[in-house]
Amino acid sequence: MKKILALGLVLSLLAACGFEPLYAKKQNNTGWYFGGKFDTSITNEMEQISVEPIAERFGQQIRNQLLDLITPLGSPKKPKYRLYVTPANKQVTQQALRKDITATRERVRYSVRYKLVANGKTLLSGNSISFVSYDILSNPYSTTMAQKKTEEDAAKIIANDIALRLGAYFHKEMYNKDSYGDL
Repeated sequence: MKKILALGLVLSLLAACGFEPLYAKKQNNTGWYFGGKFDTSITNEMEQISVEPIAERFGQQIRNQLLDLITPLGSPKKPKYRLYVTPANKQVTQQALRKDITATRERVRYSVRYKLVANGKTLLSGNSISFVSYDILSNPYSTTMAQKKTEEDAAKIIANDIALRLGAYFHKEMYNKDSYGDL
C-alpha cells in the first residue's frame, strides 16, 4: 500500500512540474495532451526553413546535420524562413602537459552565430558553443582521425542545440496563438 501511495505521489509531482512536450500543442484542457490526435504543426512549420550554405568544412558538417534534423524530407521549394549560420571561432587549448611541456590532450571550443529570418525580419538569433576534446597520440594519423571525429561531434552538438532552440521558438509562438495557421 505504501508503494502505491509513493508512486501516486511521484506521478502527481511530475504532472505538476510544468513539463510540456516541445513539438506538440495541448489539444484540450483535460490534462492529456493528445486525446488520440497528434498535432504536427510545429514540425510542419520547421520544415519550411531553408538552411543556407555555411562556409568552411565545419560549417558544411553543421548544415548537413541541420538538414537531417529540421528538413528530413528535403529542402522546401518555397521556404517561409531562412536560417543563417556563421562559424565564429575555434579555440584550441592544450591540456595534460608532460614534463617536457608537450600536450597529450587538446580541448577545442567551437562557436557559431545563427539567425532565423522571415520576410527580411530576424525572428530568432543567438550563439551556440560546443566543447570537445581528443587525445594527442604518438601516431600522427591517429591524432588526425581523432581531430576529425571531434569536429564531427562538435557539428552534431551545435546542430542539435540550434534545432532545439528553433523548436522552442516555434512552440512558444504557436502556444501563444489561438490557431497554428496564423504564424
